[in-house]
Amino acid sequence: MPARLLSAAKIACLGAAAGYLAAGAVLWSYQRHLIFEPARVMQSSPGEYSFPVVETEVSVGAGRIHGWWVPGARADSKAVLYLHGNDGNISTSMLEIAPLRQLGFSVFLIDYRGFGKSEGGFPSEQSVYEDAEAAWTYLVRDKGIAPRELYIYGHSLGGAIAIELATRHREAAGLVVESSFTSIYDMARLESPYALFPVKLFLNQKFDSLAKVERLALPVLYIHGTADEIVPFGMSERLFGRSGGAKRLVAIPGGRHDNNAAAGGAAFRAALRSFVEDSQRDRQRALYSSSM
Repeated sequence: MPARLLSAAKIACLGAAAGYLAAGAVLWSYQRHLIFEPARVMQSSPGEYSFPVVETEVSVGAGRIHGWWVPGARADSKAVLYLHGNDGNISTSMLEIAPLRQLGFSVFLIDYRGFGKSEGGFPSEQSVYEDAEAAWTYLVRDKGIAPRELYIYGHSLGGAIAIELATRHREAAGLVVESSFTSIYDMARLESPYALFPVKLFLNQKFDSLAKVERLALPVLYIHGTADEIVPFGMSERLFGRSGGAKRLVAIPGGRHDNNAAAGGAAFRAALRSFVEDSQRDRQRALYSSSM
């Protein structure tokens, strides 16, 4: 090869390598912005609902997160800590909690730091884990809710946050994971542009639920629509297969990422009801056996 062509080839290779490294640096630095889509503007206020919604603030680190407490009709209602997905805020999650209200639960929804009225900058994997932990502590310590009466519920990315929280609180009544994924790495593999990069090397936001679920030691209910256009149904099958402890998987025929309650109708609510009833009955049996 002539020297001039060889030199040109070297320059081209160096340019390609530099471009590749630059793209990798962007992926490393901005992947939080590829994952989270927080909305600061609230779409509704507590006073607009026909049922009680109480604004609540919870301390976390040097800041505060904002939440809505939706009390059940009965004083002894079971409680649910609801963790929403990667976008919107609690005001855009009220339709998702409708089945929980209809079943009589008290529900506490929180916005992670960077979402809605919560303080703080742009969210990260670590910060949303801390926010969920702060919400759990508030419900148990400040509101006096017994862990055996408190369920953790996460939708989509919130499912990954819920799984992390549940690995640290096996005393919780149970865990519900709806439309969630195995890991950010597996989600990235669904996108053709990322096939050019060794994504695992660049990931600093992992949300690796598949590596965690085998440590779960509380009842788990996975719910997933078979027509989910964002997170493949097979990811819940993999989470279910790897999970430890009591578990069940409910497929919602034709359900998409955000409409399982509507698509499943009465069957969706029945799945939640039976899960809670069975988990409470099994806990009572375990307590009775341990006292014998």
